Amino acid sequence: MDAKVDVSQTVLETKHLILRPWKKEDVNDFFEYASVRGVGEMAGWSHHETISESEAILRMFIEHKKTFAVVLKANQKVIGSVGIESVKDHAGEELNDLKGREIGYVLSKDYWGRGLMAEAVRRVIDWCFHELNYDFLLCGNFVENRQSARVQQKAGFQPYRQIEYTTSSQGIKKSEMRILMNPKKEK
Repeated sequence: MDAKVDVSQTVLETKHLILRPWKKEDVNDFFEYASVRGVGEMAGWSHHETISESEAILRMFIEHKKTFAVVLKANQKVIGSVGIESVKDHAGEELNDLKGREIGYVLSKDYWGRGLMAEAVRRVIDWCFHELNYDFLLCGNFVENRQSARVQQKAGFQPYRQIEYTTSSQGIKKSEMRILMNPKKEK
């Protein structure tokens, strides 16, 4: 079910953004948005308290090769991330013989409401379906995170299932999962 992914040699562009592998030098931009209360919490993790916490997670992003840095072209600042995550147990048996992943994302609070994350997610979807030949992508959000739900709707995701998700900081939260099938593979 979990398709292979390696973003370490990939650079994607949109009108306003560059999606590229993370670099050690991105740590200050990363800490700047990840330390803001409410940003990580929308995705199930606590905001960063120290730059060393951001450094450790940045090392993980670089090592695991599955997370893009989202860079605003206008100022070359890293303003978020898009990860192509393991499906875990979010998928039903009907997807067992298919190849796909789950998309997760976070955006600096300074850039919320501008359509930038929907732009980034649409570009990653295109790459996953046309370059990596995935059959499906999943994406989810906590029920109260209507902004994330809107990003998914703009990107074409359809309702799939409700789950309870265990976060690293907030315990169990009700979540909505959405699915997008590769249109060139649908019969």
